[in-house]
Amino acid sequence: MNLRNQSLTWHSHTPEKNGPYRHWLSDSGSLTRRIQARCAAFSVRQVVQRYGRACRDEAALVGLQARELALLREVYLYCGESPVVFAHSVFPRKGLRGPWQPLSRLGNKPLGAALFANPVVQRTPLQFRKLTPHHELYRRAIRVLAVRPAYLWARRSVFSLHGSPILVTEVFLPQILALRG
Repeated sequence: MNLRNQSLTWHSHTPEKNGPYRHWLSDSGSLTRRIQARCAAFSVRQVVQRYGRACRDEAALVGLQARELALLREVYLYCGESPVVFAHSVFPRKGLRGPWQPLSRLGNKPLGAALFANPVVQRTPLQFRKLTPHHELYRRAIRVLAVRPAYLWARRSVFSLHGSPILVTEVFLPQILALRG
């Protein structure tokens, strides 16, 4: 594998087998619910929602052509005043005219609550990655951090409703560890 392709690699096995993030990374349930259960002052703060191009390693997962635009939604999940997760979602346009249309107007509501509330929604297995400063999502995620860590752990999966996919990537920020996995 050349270095260019290696930089796009996500893994299907759970990383951090004994590390502090392992429980957060490997739980396949609703991350929103899990944080809410450990945080009395949970909130979602929308960073951006706009049409743009998915990251190089995302487009094929949701059936996008190289230059095709999708709705990109980026939010931070907060516990009190501490950002604990940066979430990045890719919604292909055709799904927004169909089954995912209500999700285009979430604002500061959590996407996870809507996804896990619908029993018809299907989810692919989680993929994992250690994001370094060279990855676009790392650079977006650290915007609210006072101290930039050497890397951030992320996981992603594709949710489908009636054949229409959306990609959800969750980047775990260091303060998540204060919530005691």
